[in-house]
Amino acid sequence: MVSTIPRFGPELRRLRQEAGLTLTEFSMALNYDKGYLSKVERGERTASPELARRCDAFLGANGELQRLTIRIATDPDTTETPAAASLWHVGRRAVLAAGTGALIDLGLSLGGQAGSAVGSLLPSFLAQFDQLRKLGQSTAPKTLLPLLETQARMIAGLAADAPSATRTPTLLLASRFAEFTGWMAQEAGDSEAALGWTGEAAELARAGGDAYLGSYALVRRALVTLYDGDAAATVALARRAQSDGLPPRIRGLAAQREAQGHALVGEERDCLRSLDRAQELLDSDDARSGAGPVIGTTHVSDPAAMTTGWCLYDLGRPKAAAEVLDRECRRLPPHALRTRARYGFRRSLAHAASGEVEHACTIAGELLGVMPAVPSATVNSDIRRLARELSRFRTSRAVRDLQPTLARVLAPAQD
Repeated sequence: MVSTIPRFGPELRRLRQEAGLTLTEFSMALNYDKGYLSKVERGERTASPELARRCDAFLGANGELQRLTIRIATDPDTTETPAAASLWHVGRRAVLAAGTGALIDLGLSLGGQAGSAVGSLLPSFLAQFDQLRKLGQSTAPKTLLPLLETQARMIAGLAADAPSATRTPTLLLASRFAEFTGWMAQEAGDSEAALGWTGEAAELARAGGDAYLGSYALVRRALVTLYDGDAAATVALARRAQSDGLPPRIRGLAAQREAQGHALVGEERDCLRSLDRAQELLDSDDARSGAGPVIGTTHVSDPAAMTTGWCLYDLGRPKAAAEVLDRECRRLPPHALRTRARYGFRRSLAHAASGEVEHACTIAGELLGVMPAVPSATVNSDIRRLARELSRFRTSRAVRDLQPTLARVLAPAQD
């Protein structure tokens, strides 16, 4: 069957001409070479996702051009892609086989004396959890993972033999250890383990009487699909975590993730609506209160504003993105190296896409120096995008000076 979907180049030319723009005017507006855009329109060169995003935004196409370059395959009978569903089940089996049995065995082997002492140990475990989260900002995830896995299993094991008065808070703390372990696994580049530990966190939370953390697990799973480039699964998972009755903070974080999914495919109106909903939910008094460790980021003072800057870049509006990210990145604490790198490289990308190449290189140069201390599979995705973006400006001395450091950070780790 012959496809009726128009090819990208002719459709781009049609939209440009409808907007009354010459190729010269269009190339200047996008900071792209006129000759390159001409070849794209003629079908002699393939459009990159970055170019499609910018063309969509500038021409007001609301993702139509991106949909000509991105194929989203979903299973019509589920809210997840088949690959994501398979990954989830494999990860859960692996963690359950290696973890849950060990948790119960450990708790039983410690005996009643250790179980009765859990209450006095909880404050120390909670302080350790806070310290490990801080350490995660300045330490390689593979270094932390063995300790996190051991602690999650040990604390859940203690809960198995704890008196009823302390069993619930112990299970809930174990669930937070498991959730953070899943995040560090994703940072280490192991999506399967990330999904498995996230599922384990939800089960521990339910056992402790928290019906809400399971919904936050959907937000975490949506982050995995977001970095896999699966916008449909990201949006579907995030929407499931916005059910009525859930705490405002979880719904707000889920609305942010939905916005990122929409931005990935250029759906600007849906993205901005989700961002407005996230801002309203996260600004509510209920979202700011609550006992126990904070769910989600603890270093971004205004998560909805930061996510807005993140999404504006994906929507092909780099100048607007740079303005927001400049402001929000200045508010990040100096010690939060991992968070500063995550949003800082997105900020550098926005400036590069706006034609501010030297400024983009200055930002990236400062951040590349910390990457060996806090390697991140997720941040590396933006570093690779930055390298591609800067490759268009090879004649720039700032770009030439930065390229060796970029290459070292992106080079596969040597054993």
